[in-house]
Amino acid sequence: MSLIIVGSLALDTIVAPAGSVTDVPGGSTSYCSIAASYFSNPSIVGVVGEDFPESVITLFKDHRVDLTGLSIESGKTFRWGGRYADNFDDRTTLFTDLNVFESFNPTLPETYKDAGYVLLANIHPGLQHHVLDQMNSKPFVVLDTMNLWINTALDDLIALFKRVDMLVINDEEARMLTDERNFAKAARKLQAMGPKWIVIKKGQHGALLFHESQVFSAPGLVLDEVIDPTGAGDTFVGALIGYLAQSKDHSFDNMKLAVIFGSVLASFCVENFSVDGITYLEESDLDDRYDAFVLMSQF
Repeated sequence: MSLIIVGSLALDTIVAPAGSVTDVPGGSTSYCSIAASYFSNPSIVGVVGEDFPESVITLFKDHRVDLTGLSIESGKTFRWGGRYADNFDDRTTLFTDLNVFESFNPTLPETYKDAGYVLLANIHPGLQHHVLDQMNSKPFVVLDTMNLWINTALDDLIALFKRVDMLVINDEEARMLTDERNFAKAARKLQAMGPKWIVIKKGQHGALLFHESQVFSAPGLVLDEVIDPTGAGDTFVGALIGYLAQSKDHSFDNMKLAVIFGSVLASFCVENFSVDGITYLEESDLDDRYDAFVLMSQF
C-alpha cells in the first residue's frame, strides 16, 4: 500500500443557509480518502457501526479506496451535527455522539505497515502515535490536527511533531501553537518543533507553504456560491497527500503543485453538502479548475 489514511468516519447532520441534510457521509477519513483517490489508491483504517450505509461503502469502492482496515462494530456509527451562520465563519455544534468511535484503537493490517505515505487525519494525538508505532518503514507522514487537541492533548501533540514530515493546520491553530500572528514567524517556530514542511490554511483566502527559507502562497478561488464548508480542510490535505503519493516527488516545486491540487479539490467540496461535491469528478473538471487557479494567480 502506498498511502494509508487514519481518521474518523461519521454520519453528519448539517444545517446551513442553503438547507439541511441528515446522516450524510462525514468524518475526516471520508473526505480525505475520496479526495486522495483522484491521484492514488488510498487505504483507510477506521471504525463504523452496523448502521453505516452500504451506499457509502459502495462509494468508497467506486473510488478505489482499500477497505481492509475498516472495522464494522456492533453499535452505532459516530454522529456529528452542526449549524452554520449566514457568514459560514460561525459554526455551532449541535451534538457529538461518538458511539463505536469512542473505543477506536487503530490497528494496521500487515499489508499497510510498509506504506510510503501516511496521513494522520484528525483524531486524538495518542492514537496517531499508535499508528506510527505500528509502521515497519519510515513513511512520509502528513499530520492534520485541530484546536481541540491543542487545548486537551498538547503534550502528545508536540511529541508527535518530531515524528512527522509535514504539519497542516489552519491560521487560528498556528497562532494557538506559537502565540504568533505573523505567519512567517509562526512557521519557523513550528519547524523548530519537528516538521520540515508547514502548510497554514487560511480558508477562503488560500494557503501558505513553508520549507526552510522558501514560501509559497496559494490563492483562494473566488466561488459564486458556498453551500457547505464541512470537510474542506480534510479534502485539501487528502488531495495533497494523494498527489504526493502518486508523484513521489518532494521538491519544493512539486509540493507547490500538491498544495494547488489540494485547493482544487477543496473548492469543489464546498459547492455541495457532505462529500457530494467531490464524488465522481471527471479529469476535465480537475483540469478546468486547475486552470482557473493558474489564471487567477498569474501577473
